[in-house]
Amino acid sequence: MNRDFKNILFSEERIKERVVQLGAEITRDYSGKSPMLIGVLKGSFVFLADLARSIDLDCEIRFLSCSSYGSSTVTTGEVNIKEPLDFDVRQIAGRDVLLVEDIIDSGVTMVELREFFSEFSPASLKICTLLDKVSRREVPIKADYAGFICPDEFVVGYGLDYAEKYRNLPHIAALEPETCSG
Repeated sequence: MNRDFKNILFSEERIKERVVQLGAEITRDYSGKSPMLIGVLKGSFVFLADLARSIDLDCEIRFLSCSSYGSSTVTTGEVNIKEPLDFDVRQIAGRDVLLVEDIIDSGVTMVELREFFSEFSPASLKICTLLDKVSRREVPIKADYAGFICPDEFVVGYGLDYAEKYRNLPHIAALEPETCSG
């Protein structure tokens, strides 16, 4: 499997350290509050689990399914927001909501999600992403919390996938282009 990667961009140790730092920032910023963390499936599940354990607050954890890639390495530009898996979206009214994403690439998905959730009147709505691929941004969006600036590579591991593979890697690696085409 290692032959599928150009290089490891973020090691397991670096990821763990940064997630703990993000958790501390979120704990400080939401002090005295009980935020609702909404993970964007499937890619965010590993990050959200580690992040939630690093936040020293009462949190509610929910999930939303959303896609814009399919089995491609490039976004389709069309965001498919599915109904939240385990809650009525009207429950966010008056709540502090933190959208948790694995990677922000073009920004199209996150803009759509921000608009979608804003319609339900949360007290606050912020974005936390593990990876921020600023160089690929097509729309104006900025994460309130970002783990790492990501180079313009197709990355896998730590929940991120290519065609549902590589999610279980403990690190984040750049995928060889040949792997994506074969």
